[in-house]
Amino acid sequence: MPHYEHLFTPIQIGNMTVPNRICHVPTDVSSSNADGSVSERDIHHHSQIAKGGAGLIIVGATSPDGKTGRPTVTGLVADSDSCIPGLARLAEGMHKYGAKCVVQLQHPGRQCAVPRYNTMSATDMVVKLPWSAGHEIVYENAEEKGKPVRAMTTEEVVDMVDKFSEAAWRVKQAGFDGVELHAAHGYLISQFMSPYLNKRIDRWGGSFENRMRFPLAIISSIQKKCGKNFPILVRYSADEWVEGGRELEESVRMAVEFERAGVAALDLSQCIQESPGAGFDPMYYPEGWTVYASQAVKKAVSIPVINSHTFRNPDYCDHLVESGDTDMIGLARQLLCDPYWPMKAYMGKPEQIRRCISCLTGCWQESMMAKKEIGCAINPACGHMEFDDLKPAAAPLKVGIVGGGPAGMEAARIATVRGHKVTLFEKTGELGGAILGCCMAPGKEKMKWYADWIRGQIKDLNVDVRLHTSPTVEQLKEFDVVLNATGAVSYVPECIGAERVVPFEEAIACPKVTCPFHPKDRKMRKTGEKVLVWGDHYAAADTAAALAGMGKDVTIVTDKKEFAASVEVIHMYVLRKRFAQTDAEALHSEPFKYPVKVYENSTVYSIEEGKVVLMDKNFQRTELAIDDVITCNTRSNTALFDELMAAGVPVVNAGDSKAPRNLHAAVMEGATFGLKLEESVLMNPNHSVVDDLPADVRGQLLR
Repeated sequence: MPHYEHLFTPIQIGNMTVPNRICHVPTDVSSSNADGSVSERDIHHHSQIAKGGAGLIIVGATSPDGKTGRPTVTGLVADSDSCIPGLARLAEGMHKYGAKCVVQLQHPGRQCAVPRYNTMSATDMVVKLPWSAGHEIVYENAEEKGKPVRAMTTEEVVDMVDKFSEAAWRVKQAGFDGVELHAAHGYLISQFMSPYLNKRIDRWGGSFENRMRFPLAIISSIQKKCGKNFPILVRYSADEWVEGGRELEESVRMAVEFERAGVAALDLSQCIQESPGAGFDPMYYPEGWTVYASQAVKKAVSIPVINSHTFRNPDYCDHLVESGDTDMIGLARQLLCDPYWPMKAYMGKPEQIRRCISCLTGCWQESMMAKKEIGCAINPACGHMEFDDLKPAAAPLKVGIVGGGPAGMEAARIATVRGHKVTLFEKTGELGGAILGCCMAPGKEKMKWYADWIRGQIKDLNVDVRLHTSPTVEQLKEFDVVLNATGAVSYVPECIGAERVVPFEEAIACPKVTCPFHPKDRKMRKTGEKVLVWGDHYAAADTAAALAGMGKDVTIVTDKKEFAASVEVIHMYVLRKRFAQTDAEALHSEPFKYPVKVYENSTVYSIEEGKVVLMDKNFQRTELAIDDVITCNTRSNTALFDELMAAGVPVVNAGDSKAPRNLHAAVMEGATFGLKLEESVLMNPNHSVVDDLPADVRGQLLR
């Protein structure tokens, strides 16, 4: 018998028998060819998820009309018969591993990434959705004005119904097992269904019946072209989380209408783009917060219901299926982070699951928001096929890694898996580096999931770890190659009274000695009630949240025109609400004792006992009553790297010691280092290890 027997029980969706209850809910990986046709990367990505054991895979965000709307710049389309052969190869890539597969048809409407402008919607409007892939492009020295969208004509609405059903017919011809309509998150079908977004006064808007006319017309048209036995699923938002938007009561009523129309399963989501916290559910949202929706909908319908959002632990997921709270468990980001989640659960290895930390960095901020392909901050293999085949090294190298943060640990993991002999040096008493401070920021405790997983991997692989050790250049000369992953350190910019400033590393040092990884010698520096957090980026955002969570009166000063503009946008959406002593939709956090104040385009001019003077970009000064100033200004720690370079030691710089950025960059650079190591270490003039050289060039360099 498999572990988690309820998760691995088959389920019937229309005429489709799904082998287990794990559903890859639709995810736009934005990896298609420029014309929207299926790429090898699309096939590879979805095949990996099928190989990992997901029973049902819904291929996300496929436009029925690429000319008028693609949700990402390289999203799939199904608007021409020429798309069928590629879609067929995509289906075959999943079928060969036993998965059932469905294509989600999605027209983004007002939220188009392509085209940028003249986009269509249910209603005329001007939108400001800075967290959407279809956001208004605001150039460096321009101002945000909003993105105008136009209402579709009746003729366009009728034509779009036909385009959806034509795309569904192509999906069926390609060999897929069903089709899903994307009616959630403020995209086109959602725009017609939403009382908040649909302000039409014709037969396509107004009453409940009129708002349902568009999706029901699409369903009917698909049934005419594909037959009533071809399963149709609908993904829609159970709650829109805006005043005047749809709430659960109406969503239950919609579920009944969809079942009556012949829909085979319901895929429940949350939000429209005006309420992105609930839709993207970053770290702050607890596991299972959406279960209330499937509980209510299942009481009203007999067709299967899929629930998703922040499911991570197989024990909990198995319980939800057993108790009847949902019929299927929807996983999206979790399968980007670890496509083998189903296999690991099935084989009783939950501790080996790399749990998604909901950081939204690789899968949103630095991919589709930036008009790039999908990635994952803590799974370097996501979107990078070269990691699939981690071949053992021809001859093991002696590898020294200095710094036990994310870059150093990921490098040690990959290099050890490939057979190299790794020694990992860490100057403190525990591994983790910069990510350990996140444990102190309220709501960001999920970051510890990755810290504990990678530390567990280092232990399982028997990596030689030297804690409380700072190796010398002479010691490091014994290694074939060295990775410098010494991270970044805080510093104090020039100001009067700089000696009074407290480094953030001491101000938010975790005091939780019950943690099994705590070195027992770390102490938090006490600070006064009124504190000034000086700096920007993740260090300042997390420090401000941590200190505010302790009940301190926090003020932030940054020389940037917008505080934390490079921090993941949905997290900042939630955090700014916390700063204002409110909460994002569906959250019920304890309010901070004081509102957090932010001074932008400013810096610290002087610090005295009990007061600080700020100076803005116009040289205007402001005096504040402050007990302590915490510096969150950071710069790369390159001292050892420079020494090793001068000594002629083969060394590579990675992570924050290369440039302070984020977890995604550190993990990727560490993993890439481990991947490139070959029996003869060759470095190019950019101080990068070089692999896969042509045989003749390698010979020329080594002869």
